[in-house]
Amino acid sequence: MKDKYYFPAVFGYAPGEEISVVFPDLGVASSGTDDADALSSAKELLGVTIFGLEEDGEPIPEPSRLNEIALDSNERAVLVEVFMPSIRMANVNRSVTRTVTLPAWLNALALENNINFSQTLQDALREKLRITPLHSAASGR
Repeated sequence: MKDKYYFPAVFGYAPGEEISVVFPDLGVASSGTDDADALSSAKELLGVTIFGLEEDGEPIPEPSRLNEIALDSNERAVLVEVFMPSIRMANVNRSVTRTVTLPAWLNALALENNINFSQTLQDALREKLRITPLHSAASGR
């Protein structure tokens, strides 16, 4: 797995429409309201697409060269870069929402004492599962 990937994207411009962004080598597309938004969307899409291929054990295709991309008069080829370590970590450490049931008196007492419910639950789960801080950082948990 590489840390950086560079893939060409085709930015398409049509009057009154968002800028379309297509990655011909990956078969995925996005859009943006202006050049900056389109580039941001392109980087995000490239990151999640490569991450998905990595997770599924699929091969990452070789990117085409910019000068090999066939363009219409309203299109521009842009080389998009993505830094994968931050994408991978964002997906490993993503949070999930859980609903818990507490007795009303315990909830009231915790609120009165400004208890952070999420942190308290995380701490209790780490203790119950015997997960040390070093272990949780290394494993992404």
